[in-house]
Amino acid sequence: MATSSSTQMPPNTILDTTPGAYPSTPAESGSPTIVSSQLSLSQAVHKRRAEYTRSHKIRVKVGTWNVASLSGTEKDIGGWFIGGKGISESLSGLSIGDENSNGDGKGNGSDNTADIESVESQESRRSKKRSTIPKNDPGFLPGGEEVGIYVLGLQEIVDISSATEALRPYSDPHPAKKWKQAIAEALPPGYQRVAEQQLIGLFLVIYASPTIAPTISSISTTSVGTGLMGYMGNKGAVTARIILGETTRMVFVNCHLTAGNEKGNLERRNWDASQILTRTKFDPVYDGGGVMEEFGEGIGDEDFTFWFGDLNYRLDSMPGEDVRRLLMLHTKNEYGHGQASKQKIEDELAKSPSLTFSHNAEQASRVPEDDDSSTHTTFDPYPGPSVASSTTLTDVDKSDPAFDPTSLQTTLLSLLTHDQLLSQMRNRKAFYDGWREGPIDFLPTYKYDVGSVGMFDSSEKRRGPSWCDRILYRTRSDRLEYEKRVRDEEEVKRKDNEMKLRGVVEAASDEAVLFDYDPETDGAYNENDEPAIDPELVVTKAGFEDKLHLDYYKSHQRVLSSDHKPLDAVFTLDYDAVDLELKAKVHLEVARELDKAENEGRPVVTIVVDHHRDSDVTHSGPSSPNAEGVDFGHVKYDHSKTRNATIANTGRVPATVGFVDRLVDAGQPGGVAPPWLSINFDRPSDNKNSNLGALQEYTIQPGDAVNVELRLHITDLDLVRRLSDGVENLEDVLVLRIHNGRDYFLPLRGNWLQSAFGRSIEKLVRIPEGGVRRLQHQRPDGSNRGEEGVKWSAPRELFRLTEATEELIERALAEWGMRGEEEQAPWKQEVGWPFAELAVEGKERVALRERVRDALDCDRPLGEMFPPETGFLQKLEAVAKTLVQFLKSLEDGVVTEALWVELEKGMLDREKKKNVLSDEEERMWILDILSSAPAHSVSFTFVTFMLSRVANELVQLRPNNDTRLSAEDERGLQEQARIRRSQVDGAYADIFANVMIRMPMSVNAKARKAAEPRRKHLVKVFLRSKLDNNA
Repeated sequence: MATSSSTQMPPNTILDTTPGAYPSTPAESGSPTIVSSQLSLSQAVHKRRAEYTRSHKIRVKVGTWNVASLSGTEKDIGGWFIGGKGISESLSGLSIGDENSNGDGKGNGSDNTADIESVESQESRRSKKRSTIPKNDPGFLPGGEEVGIYVLGLQEIVDISSATEALRPYSDPHPAKKWKQAIAEALPPGYQRVAEQQLIGLFLVIYASPTIAPTISSISTTSVGTGLMGYMGNKGAVTARIILGETTRMVFVNCHLTAGNEKGNLERRNWDASQILTRTKFDPVYDGGGVMEEFGEGIGDEDFTFWFGDLNYRLDSMPGEDVRRLLMLHTKNEYGHGQASKQKIEDELAKSPSLTFSHNAEQASRVPEDDDSSTHTTFDPYPGPSVASSTTLTDVDKSDPAFDPTSLQTTLLSLLTHDQLLSQMRNRKAFYDGWREGPIDFLPTYKYDVGSVGMFDSSEKRRGPSWCDRILYRTRSDRLEYEKRVRDEEEVKRKDNEMKLRGVVEAASDEAVLFDYDPETDGAYNENDEPAIDPELVVTKAGFEDKLHLDYYKSHQRVLSSDHKPLDAVFTLDYDAVDLELKAKVHLEVARELDKAENEGRPVVTIVVDHHRDSDVTHSGPSSPNAEGVDFGHVKYDHSKTRNATIANTGRVPATVGFVDRLVDAGQPGGVAPPWLSINFDRPSDNKNSNLGALQEYTIQPGDAVNVELRLHITDLDLVRRLSDGVENLEDVLVLRIHNGRDYFLPLRGNWLQSAFGRSIEKLVRIPEGGVRRLQHQRPDGSNRGEEGVKWSAPRELFRLTEATEELIERALAEWGMRGEEEQAPWKQEVGWPFAELAVEGKERVALRERVRDALDCDRPLGEMFPPETGFLQKLEAVAKTLVQFLKSLEDGVVTEALWVELEKGMLDREKKKNVLSDEEERMWILDILSSAPAHSVSFTFVTFMLSRVANELVQLRPNNDTRLSAEDERGLQEQARIRRSQVDGAYADIFANVMIRMPMSVNAKARKAAEPRRKHLVKVFLRSKLDNNA
């Protein structure tokens, strides 16, 4: 579920995984990146572009359709989008035959329509299992191999009205599969899918012909959610950026904006559009040599933009029922006499019209002399005896329908004056900065009865028809021209204000005033300013000259499977494309020339980062191998990850390099590297014996290289909590300084994986089954009052660790007993075994502990995480030491500060009064105080009970022989066992008192030291027991 520095962003832990979330890019964060020293080579090659580019011309078809999550709609996609079928000639405006008089051979007007299936037959056979496209439809729009690039935007491929879908934090890819299959089956052989992007119900897919597909590069797709809470994916846009022929940058935006006809809905639509423009960010563009040109682009940096989809703009100031009735006066002529659909429309029209509708109906219902009454049914807008005669809606005057008051085109023009989108463009509230649209000479695309050609919504809601589905486009020249016009207006306004300040009250009468300026009217949209029809010259960002011409802009009225009619536009694009062989030749020549002229006295280095291709990288897609910086992938608590970088001297003089202090925000730790990263070179520094705070520099000879190890390891619990809460992320930038050269910037990134370590017990008991990593970056709230949200009596992680320890101690002792090496047993060497911390821990032990932590965080069985060859002793040590680590990481401890203060107060009172309790009485007193925090009390019981069992297992060992012991020997062994048990209890109490009990931070060192015996006693009293009932 993707992505403006000026926008306030929710926490990264949610947004980074939610479709359509606010993006995070180096450009926004101000983080610099690696810039290749070959930039001058690219510039030199670009200056000779005329030598390796050739002119090309292709057709680009852009289609949009809201399929309303209806099954069977995919059956129609090949017919209307690829085949150009489903056009109603009489309802499409001017004659299709006239439009196609440019000689392209596609569609021959009425000559090809004689055999097309009738509307009556088409509607009667409609089924979800087959296409609703009219039979024998030859297709009136270019399609098949005539089109070089097909761009399709679909909306509502899933039911976004469902709360399950609207709130889904990821996009289900399965619904898009049937659409890709249907398109692939309809396309000519060899067409390739070059890009796709989905956001819940939005789907954008691009196909290119066999000759065009290889010339498309720098593909980048992204999504922006603007729905619920401003970023969920039930509304928003999916966007793709491609570069055609290495010269022409094209962006395609498929959107679904907020629905509704209220003023607030209109303002929200405008907000949606502005958010899409602001938050869309693409991957950086690389030239043919793999050199990054710049940071990620947004919408506005391209040469041609196509914005399409269900924009949801409606008709203002007109009752929806009046619009329905007025348009059905025209659509009823699609049906033959006596057809059920026509009768249904006439029944609708027979109802009493509103006053607004009456005049329009009277003008639109006159019958010309040459009308054929057998094909046109009379319509009486005023039923009843007072009406003297009935009138009939006629066909439009094909010679010039725009001047016929009864024509469809006249009706459409009268309605378009109320169109919200055109109004917002005129008032500079949305899509005003250079956006254009083709002439609208087709019926509104929404809302129809499913299965009908011309029956507008007949449900109880009677939704008013609207041009919700639109295709807008803009060239780079359009945008630059608008920006120039805005600058000119501001300059005129500035001069006007200056003159007024100098006392020129009437600016127009002053001879120094060149012209008048009215900020309310000057520069406003003029309805008489028609968009240019002829192709206009567009100078691209790369400096090439392209042309774009809109050939067709039509809706497919005879597609019946949705309540929206599909819409498409066909463009002809003239562009210059790179000839790769010629460019390679020029590139080689330029490289040789620059090599000769290169300044030999300047140190130059190249940084090569080891891009790991393992399964845990955080970036994916076509551009990921070229992603700048160091990607540590998925980062876990207490798990070390290493990446390597090579700094090679590619110049002709020695280069002295070294990392310097980073630029950090106020309050952030400074230094060469962030606290979670260590940097190690493979050789001593030039100034290794100098002050530790001095810059560590390394001299690299020409042709030589130095390897740098970057090791990430996070153990600081405060940082762990900030990462888990989403208030901090693993992003930073290292600065490599070249003496007498320039600085290089090396971005760092990592994706933090949620962990149960570092959390509080109150949060852990609210984590549902499945583990903390299944929360989809939701943070369990431990501040709820009462028991709302509590899932467990104690953390499941603690229960699993204590249970596993009890089980493994028995098996480990049995396994060791089979060896017959009693004296070398680890519990003989270390009294605190298996919980005592080792001075040196090998890699194998560290790896086993990592497996245990993963099992806890992912809620997987502990036994499945160990390799088959792992012995029970090694498993026990890994689980036991993980238990100590887990208890130490708890934010509030098992015994919280407040509980300890109360317990210590009681102990001090008894010491003063010399009131000695028995062990049983003291245990009951402690548990009574702990009961005020149930989860903590249960956790304390789990741990102490487990420790008692482990101690019992260790101390009750007997020599492994059959010799019967004398009573004296038996007493001696029991005394040794008591001494040993006391030692074990003391060692365990020493270890677990420190990790379970939290003391107030305000307590000074002296008071802490005095409290140590009492803390140990609190644990030890639950471990003491008699080894022999007869003792």
